[in-house]
Amino acid sequence: MMRSFKQSDPDHRPRDMRCPCGMHASQPEDAQVQARRSETAESARYERIVAAAVMRSTFPRDAVRRAFLKTVGGATALAALSKFFPLKTATEAFAQGTGAPEKKDLKVGFIPITCATPIIVAHPMGFYSKQGLNVEVVKTAGWAVVRDKTINREYDAAHMLSPMPLAISLGLGSQAIPFAVPAIENINGQGITLALKHKDKRDPKQWKGFKFAIPFDYSMHNYLLRYYLAEHGLDPEADVQLRVVPPPEMVANLRADNIDGFLAPDSICQRAIYDGVGFLHILSKEIWDGHPCCSFTASREFMMQMPNSYAALVRAVMDASAFASKAENRKAIAEMIAPANYLNQPPIVVEQALTGTYADGLGGIRKDPKRVDFDPFPWQSFAVWMLTQMKRWGQIKGEVDYQTIAEQIFLATDTAKLMREMGLIPPASASKTFAVMGKTFDPSKPDDYVKSFSIKRS
Repeated sequence: MMRSFKQSDPDHRPRDMRCPCGMHASQPEDAQVQARRSETAESARYERIVAAAVMRSTFPRDAVRRAFLKTVGGATALAALSKFFPLKTATEAFAQGTGAPEKKDLKVGFIPITCATPIIVAHPMGFYSKQGLNVEVVKTAGWAVVRDKTINREYDAAHMLSPMPLAISLGLGSQAIPFAVPAIENINGQGITLALKHKDKRDPKQWKGFKFAIPFDYSMHNYLLRYYLAEHGLDPEADVQLRVVPPPEMVANLRADNIDGFLAPDSICQRAIYDGVGFLHILSKEIWDGHPCCSFTASREFMMQMPNSYAALVRAVMDASAFASKAENRKAIAEMIAPANYLNQPPIVVEQALTGTYADGLGGIRKDPKRVDFDPFPWQSFAVWMLTQMKRWGQIKGEVDYQTIAEQIFLATDTAKLMREMGLIPPASASKTFAVMGKTFDPSKPDDYVKSFSIKRS
C-alpha cells in the first residue's frame, strides 16, 4: 500500500530513515557508499578507455591487435603494456582532463530549488574535488542577483534559468555579454500551483483576473505559463497579471493572498502543498514532457581565460547529473540537499519532488518518477524554441537568426566532445523535434511557428 504524506507537520519525517538496503545508518551514508562504488566504477571506465587508446596506438592494425589479444588475453596484454606505459597515471590525468585547472578555488551561485541538484550535490559527493577543484556553492536570493554577480565576476559560473544566457548574450534586461550553456541542469521539475480557494476552478478559462507569480521574465516558467494560458484562450498580457517573485518568496505570497497561483520550480510547488496553502493543478511535463528548466552557465570570458577550470566544472556537473538521474539515489539526495545551507526545506518536501511520489494538495497521492529528471545535453532546438517565445511576446524585436544564436550559446557540439572524452555517448544530433501541448515544434521553421499563434503580442 502506498504510504500517505502528512502535509502540515514541520517535524514529520518518513518512518524509516534507514538506507534502502538497510545496511547503513542513514540515506546520506548509503549515498556516500554508493558514490565510492560509483567512483570505483568510473575509474574502471576511465582505465578501459585509456587502455583501449594505448592498445590501438601500440597495434594500429585491427587484425594484428585482435590476434594479439586472442593469443595472450586482455589481462595479460594490459599487464605487459603497464610495464612500459604508466596506465594508472594516464588514467588519473584522463579523469581530470588534459590540463590542470588554472584556478582551483571557484564560486558557483545557485537558487535554492531542486533544479540546482547537480550543482549542489557535486559538492558533498566530492565530484568537484575529483576534478581538482575547490568549489564553494553559494545560495543566492533571486535570479537577477545571480545574473549580476556572475556578470560582475563574483561568481565564476552559475545555476541560471535556461533562457537567461540567451537574454544576457542578446542584451535583454542587462548589458550584452556573451554567455554559454554547456549543460542543462534539469528537465521537467515545474508545476502550476493554485491557492486552495481555487480548487473548484480547474478550467483555465475560469482564471480571468488571476494574479500569477513567475520567477523571472526570461524563464521557462514564464513561457510555459503563457503558452498554457493562450492555448486555453486567455491572453496572458490582458486577461491575467504576471508578477516576478523570487522562488523562496512564492509560498508566503500565496499564503498572504497576494497571488492566486504560480508556475514555479520544485520544491516550491510541493512546499505550498506541505504548508496546506495550495494544490498542484498540473505538472509542467504535462505541458511539454522533457522540457529544459535550468542550466549550468558560464561567461565566454571565463571559458576562454580558464579553459581547464571550465572543463573540470562541466565534467563535475555531468558526473553529478548522472548520479542524480538514478532513481535509487533520489531519497538520499533529498536528505543531502534539504538542509539550510542548500534548499532549507523539510526533507520530505524535497523527497516528494525528487522521487515523484507526492501529495497533490487535494487529498490524493500521485506517482510520476519523471516529475523531474537530469539530462545535461544542451539541445540547440531548446534554445530555438525559447527564442520563438521571446519573439512571440515582444522581448526580441526585429529579425532573429535563431540557429546561429542557438549554436553560439547552447554548446551542444562542445558538450558532445567532452562527453565522448568521458566515455559517454552523446546524441548524434544537436537538434530534435518535440511537441508542446500536442503541437509539434520543428526547429528548422521557427518563423512559421511564431506566425502560427493567434494569441501573441502584436
